[in-house]
Amino acid sequence: MKYSGLAFQMLGAIGLAVWAGWELDQYLGLRFPAFLIVFTLMSVTASIVLTIKSLPKE
Repeated sequence: MKYSGLAFQMLGAIGLAVWAGWELDQYLGLRFPAFLIVFTLMSVTASIVLTIKSLPKE
């Protein structure tokens, strides 16, 4: 159950970052989705780092 919670947390964070990046790109009128790409990469990286840190040490 612990790992399914981590998966939903990762999906939520990535989804929120994609939505925020899309909205910011639309608001600023950018043709290239710069904020979408940056926010998505940052959230994926942060999710992976937090997942690795939460794994038990053997």
